[in-house]
Amino acid sequence: MYDDVLPASAASGDPRTEPGPGPGGADSEAFGDFGVFDALLFDNDGTLLSSMESVRRCWTAWAEEFGITPEEFAAVELHGRPAAEIVADLLPPERVPEALARIERLEVADVPNGGVLPLPGTAALLASLPADRWAVVTSATRELAEARLHAVGIDPPMVIAADDISRGKPDPEPFLLAARRLGVDPARCAVFEDAPAGIQAGRAAGMRTVALATTHTREELADCPGGRPDFVVDDLSAVTAQVTGAGVELGSRDPAAPR
Repeated sequence: MYDDVLPASAASGDPRTEPGPGPGGADSEAFGDFGVFDALLFDNDGTLLSSMESVRRCWTAWAEEFGITPEEFAAVELHGRPAAEIVADLLPPERVPEALARIERLEVADVPNGGVLPLPGTAALLASLPADRWAVVTSATRELAEARLHAVGIDPPMVIAADDISRGKPDPEPFLLAARRLGVDPARCAVFEDAPAGIQAGRAAGMRTVALATTHTREELADCPGGRPDFVVDDLSAVTAQVTGAGVELGSRDPAAPR
């Protein structure tokens, strides 16, 4: 799937200050309270990791192979959507199976070539969570998602991938399936996303949404279809987590995170 990571803009907001534990330890400083949750659901590209360099190489080569002009490519919404939907928007139905198989091969084969990197805060936050409290929910295929996760040293307890669903983001199906497999109430889940399509899917699933300004500006994230996210942070390094008997208590070190 196509996922870029672009510079984010500065934030604005009304901070609330209170001490709180986080991935960095019990003395980490937290400025905002996100709530208590039974499970955390993470998008992959643009949230846990960046595959920008690899993605650009592969999709550029793919577009050239299939005779797609830069103008045609630029006119299609790419980020946060399954590759099958992107390909279907660009090519006639009879060419989709071949083209989809080709981009999948290109992207999986390119992972060892570099350009897949963990984003700030990913390792610390995931290390603080029990295995039964989180999952990765991605628009990529399982093979591609797991290849990229493995490249940055992430071994998720559960992955919901494009192979598992019939309707991708912005439909809520991927997040609802993750909640069902984890055995938790969707209303007790927090979704971490960098793309408007993913935020829309999380909101439609009845979950709280934490947007990361890694790919889109805060202004763009605040104008998501279906409603703005509950919180916006620069990246996962701003997120704090503590596991208690009540669930996973989430907060932020970003004084502008609460909206």
